[in-house]
Amino acid sequence: MKAYFVIIGILLFPLTALAVDPGEILKDSKLEKRARAISKGLRCVVCQNQSIDDSDAQLARDLRILVRNRILVGDSDTAVLDYVVSRYGDFVLLKPPVKGVTLVLWFGPVLITLAGLIGLILFYRRQKIRLNNLIQLNNKGQKN
Repeated sequence: MKAYFVIIGILLFPLTALAVDPGEILKDSKLEKRARAISKGLRCVVCQNQSIDDSDAQLARDLRILVRNRILVGDSDTAVLDYVVSRYGDFVLLKPPVKGVTLVLWFGPVLITLAGLIGLILFYRRQKIRLNNLIQLNNKGQKN
């Protein structure tokens, strides 16, 4: 019986694997903290919905190592981010900046939703008009 509770507990509360390999971790805790903060803001290009800090993909691992190497060289946080963005584009940022190129990322979903709502409203208005026309034709047919 205890085994069932253990299995259910494991299934309900999955353990999250740490994607960062212990060999990647910097010896200096301050630098490691900076690397983690930067990594949490970078998107895994393979997984797309995870940060490189959470992803197990090989490319995410390469990016984590790249970030740590840039920090060890002495780059500031912004310099590291600028370097990664220059190689992969704004898409690699989990929160891309609002600018001309990324307007579609920011406002595209809203515009698509509005277009869908307008389409639904027009569709139902047309259906209502057709129904009213059918009712009028039916009433005229019953009077004759």
